[in-house]
Amino acid sequence: MYVCSCFGITEEQVKQHADAGRCTPRQIASACKAGTDCGSCVRRIQALLGRGEGCATRTKLDTAKPGTSVAPVAVPAPATLPAPSALPVPATAPLPAAAGAA
Repeated sequence: MYVCSCFGITEEQVKQHADAGRCTPRQIASACKAGTDCGSCVRRIQALLGRGEGCATRTKLDTAKPGTSVAPVAVPAPATLPAPSALPVPATAPLPAAAGAA
């Protein structure tokens, strides 16, 4: 059955890419373009990938024991922005007077 009508990608092709180690819709897209045109197949691709046991999932990452091959990845903290009062204020020219204004 076709998953991606835009590029003619079948469920079997998506499963083959997943078996080859592509575990996310983005990785599938880079392999065969599925999901990169109209995007209507992305949820179906996600569902197909969710069935596989070979790829790490969030649950597997969250419950991984230290020293195992699947370990959580540290995510850097977002950069902090300066306070609004510390930002420079651009100089503006006065607005021209409206013609005929009294």
